[in-house]
Amino acid sequence: MQDIPELTTAAESKPEQQQEPATATAEPTQPALEVMPSLEDLLKKAELAAQEHHDAWLRAKAEADNIRKRTQAEIANAHKFAVENFASELLAVKDSLEAALAIDNAAADSMKSGVELTLKQLKSVFDKFNLAEINPAGQKFDPHRHQAISTVESDAEPNTVMQVLQKGYLLHERVIRPALVTVARARGS
Repeated sequence: MQDIPELTTAAESKPEQQQEPATATAEPTQPALEVMPSLEDLLKKAELAAQEHHDAWLRAKAEADNIRKRTQAEIANAHKFAVENFASELLAVKDSLEAALAIDNAAADSMKSGVELTLKQLKSVFDKFNLAEINPAGQKFDPHRHQAISTVESDAEPNTVMQVLQKGYLLHERVIRPALVTVARARGS
């Protein structure tokens, strides 16, 4: 008989290559089912989140309270020691006055010159701390800066300051003591 060659398939003729399975999967792959968390789990998560928010709120409230207390203490100290610099500058004036009084038999001229120097010291302290005099002689009466003690008949324009009985003072343009004045009024009124 004649030899019949054997039939070979392509897969059999190339043994080096991997063979793919001839059968395709019959069932398509299904995506994994998403499991809905239970109501208890959702409640626990919400309670934890609420607790975290509550704790954060308590910390913020405590911090705000601490800031408020710290600020109140700083304001109290600022009020308490606000005049410290001014007071320390006035000490030199006081020392000068005490030195003048310590001299037993000072001549009137030397006493006067000592008082003038002390007044000059005091004026420099006032200038340093923006404390200004209100001396409104001859000016129009200003009820915001002056306090009228009396009125006098005068030929001057009505409501003009005629006499300053006591000077007033401004601290940074704010009246801390109004000037005590007499004011002119028209004759016969």
